[in-house]
Amino acid sequence: MEKTAIELFAGVGGFRVGLNHVTLGKDGKAIEKPNFKFLWANQWEPATKSQEAFDCYKARFSKGNDDEEFSNIDISLVNKKDIPDFTLLTGGFPCQDYSVAHGLASEKGIQGKKGVLWWQINDIIIAKKPPFILLENVDRLLKSPSKQRGRDFGIMLKCLYDNGYCVEWRVINAAEYGHPQKRRRTYIFAFRSNTKYAKGIKKHSHCKLLLENGLFAQTFSAKKTDDFYEIDLKKYKDIYDVSDNFKFDFCNSGCMIDGIISTAKLEPIFEKPITLNEIILNEKIDSKYFLTNAQDTKFSYLKGAKKIQRKAKNGFTYAYSEGSMSFPDSYDNPGRTMLTSEGTINRSTHVIEDRLTKKHRLLTPVECERLNQFPDNWTNTMNDRKRYFMMGNALVTGIIKKLGKVIEAIIEKED
Repeated sequence: MEKTAIELFAGVGGFRVGLNHVTLGKDGKAIEKPNFKFLWANQWEPATKSQEAFDCYKARFSKGNDDEEFSNIDISLVNKKDIPDFTLLTGGFPCQDYSVAHGLASEKGIQGKKGVLWWQINDIIIAKKPPFILLENVDRLLKSPSKQRGRDFGIMLKCLYDNGYCVEWRVINAAEYGHPQKRRRTYIFAFRSNTKYAKGIKKHSHCKLLLENGLFAQTFSAKKTDDFYEIDLKKYKDIYDVSDNFKFDFCNSGCMIDGIISTAKLEPIFEKPITLNEIILNEKIDSKYFLTNAQDTKFSYLKGAKKIQRKAKNGFTYAYSEGSMSFPDSYDNPGRTMLTSEGTINRSTHVIEDRLTKKHRLLTPVECERLNQFPDNWTNTMNDRKRYFMMGNALVTGIIKKLGKVIEAIIEKED
């Protein structure tokens, strides 16, 4: 089986950077180790005419005369059958409302809400039937929506089961496994039931899969802290039944094998994280990243403890409170979760003490790239505001690098 891949909702290429251990050449082109051959990637930002993420992706990975490999149109407009055949589907997609509306009797297929990107992934899975799938999403995916806990993830699992897949998932906080950012995300690995990997997995208990044999167990060691909980997905007759009636408390780790869902709470066996001290530049920094006196005062207030009286729309008065945050951020810790608002005057923005001047400043775009373990200056094809935004949207590529090593070994054993 060839190690070929596609990247959906590709952003600036986090999956590809991680899987192929990418570095950046002096000519601005990606230097890739020949782990996976990426045949196609789609990146399209609907909210703006400018397409900085796609432009960055293509600038780094294009080798000339290969425009068909890079798709910059709405994924819903792509003819899924025209996508090249591949072994591994990768993609990070937004957590959205996956509820399913009942279609007319004459209509077939899922009538999901317009624009919900899971259905595009599902259509590609149906059209291409890839042996393996690796997806990333926010950790709240497992709990959404609040009024029907677990429904959205249940719909995803039902789609994958109906299409002939088994699934593993794990919520991973990157900093707990030796990476430089406290970024908690849900990683999902699906594999066709007829693969050698699936047949081997089925020989073991679900407990052994999650703690010893599975993809995440081989990569991110953990221990069980609670009992296993199970539910049989096969008792739901179709996707509409799941949408209307499924409710389940998914834990941070689990699997679905032949329609049986098992889930358990796991605690990581910690690895020493990379700290801010190891990624902060030790050089003269441009003055534009330093705080003015007014900005320093504002940040001090935003990051301090406070209790504020607020009034709801119905006239009810309540006390809004929040605790204090480190100000400035400690060099001895990994970075906090980076948001798309990084670099703005915002409570979540990192503020550090500059090494040389001892004055307060923002992280530079390069330091933000290091928080996600991208090569330095990966995003310098765009302005600083966009660079911060891209890193707030990106994943920690070091997580994908570790997973990729095991996925490679899995694929190499397939026919």
